[in-house]
Amino acid sequence: MELKELYREILNEHNINPAHKTGLDGANLSLQGINPSCGDNITLNLKTENGKIADGAFTGSGCAVSQASCDMMLDLIIGKEEKEALRLCEIFMGMIQGTVTEEQIEELDEASALREIQHMPSRVKCAELGWRTMREMLGLKKETANASNSHPDCPAV
Repeated sequence: MELKELYREILNEHNINPAHKTGLDGANLSLQGINPSCGDNITLNLKTENGKIADGAFTGSGCAVSQASCDMMLDLIIGKEEKEALRLCEIFMGMIQGTVTEEQIEELDEASALREIQHMPSRVKCAELGWRTMREMLGLKKETANASNSHPDCPAV
């Protein structure tokens, strides 16, 4: 099977039958992600426990690329430590920019099928939406934790 055909097959499967496009009871992190250039709009929900992503889901609407990419991302990060999810996010972003190795791309499993997006500039933001939202969400969580523990003389807000 040719790479472009495989890309279309994986993309279509995750767009038509997304495993994670649903509500999520017990989510303790939630963040909306918007791509105004395409109209993509998602809400990413994660349930984290002790630094690990126990479960995840998303709702919203958008193009096939944004929806499939978010679903693939969740397939990849559920069950992983938050630090590992962020590392995989950086690999994904590097794949889109063409700056990572083949070995790193293989770590992305099905999400590696989106590597050809780098040749479609109008679709890059679509593919990155879920990943950027996850990165921002986990970064905000870390900033909040650091802010409340930043200095012993400063009261927690």
